[in-house]
Amino acid sequence: MKILLTSAALTLSLLAAPVVAEQVVDVSKVNSDLIATKDDKKYTIATVVKVDGIAWFDRMRAGVEQFKSDTGHDVWMVGPSQADAAAQVQLIENLIAQGVDAIAVVPFSVEALEPVLQKARERGIVVITHEASNIQNTDFDIEAFDNIAYGANMMKELAKVMGEKGKYVATVGSLTSKSQMEWIDGAVAYQKEHYPQMSIVGDRLETADDAAIDYTKLKEAMTAYPDITGILGGPMPTSAGAGRLISEGGLKDKVFFAGTGLPSVAGEYLANGDIQYIQFWDPAVAGYAMNMIAVAVLEGKKDQIKPGLNLGLEGYTNLTAPDAAKPHLLYGAGWVGVTKDNMADYDF
Repeated sequence: MKILLTSAALTLSLLAAPVVAEQVVDVSKVNSDLIATKDDKKYTIATVVKVDGIAWFDRMRAGVEQFKSDTGHDVWMVGPSQADAAAQVQLIENLIAQGVDAIAVVPFSVEALEPVLQKARERGIVVITHEASNIQNTDFDIEAFDNIAYGANMMKELAKVMGEKGKYVATVGSLTSKSQMEWIDGAVAYQKEHYPQMSIVGDRLETADDAAIDYTKLKEAMTAYPDITGILGGPMPTSAGAGRLISEGGLKDKVFFAGTGLPSVAGEYLANGDIQYIQFWDPAVAGYAMNMIAVAVLEGKKDQIKPGLNLGLEGYTNLTAPDAAKPHLLYGAGWVGVTKDNMADYDF
């Protein structure tokens, strides 16, 4: 006899689940109907990230582990020790061989992963992606926000501290990191339209999502262009690399920063005034959301995953699909901006 868990039953299940992971995601309003399963079915779902061992994906792991604790599904997170597309491909090949039910992935290089994700889907494995708005081989790609708008907002903040004039440099983890490239696209386009006395110098610096590489490449850029007064950071670690460079180089109040970051990584530099602004979304919630969508697809609920869907998670209460040609591409509205004045509100 098949039994469909009701919303109330699943909610009680979530509340009664043994706490084996820190509760970092607010699930008090979670859409339990979406992830209810027949016969209390449990799925195996792997979340594959760009690089393991950095604060951003440590936080995402907390969300994935909470999903496991809340629902009982066999879910876990893996990633290469360094940001490397080939290593991500190999991890996914291994998961295909294991026969997992679903893979949630944050690609380092969308292009590099397309063939292996196609292979996964051909084997009947559900694929859910994040930070990959141009990806083809996915069931659904869920973005935390509109990438162009995210970048434009970073530029507004950078322009504010630069006095709307001067030269700046921009970083990305990789030129194939689609979302980060779109953030910088949005920022540069907004600058050209609104701040004609500002200009970007040099090519976008590829930093492999590594603060030490950020530090080195930014130092090289400032040697080549000594009149740089602004740094626009795409990858989260740039906030720390730039902060260190500005602090060690005595460049406070001479070079300014705005970009993606986390208080746990860049907090000391925010507090000291070495950098001025960081912007982010909660990767724990993103990890939880990807796993929710994976379960819904596995349960045959694709028809429910559409504009207007409310996951019941902060920033994902009214999903949108801005591109009619890509109905699988869904956006939330989940970014926050942080300065030294409100950094204490965030504990990650």
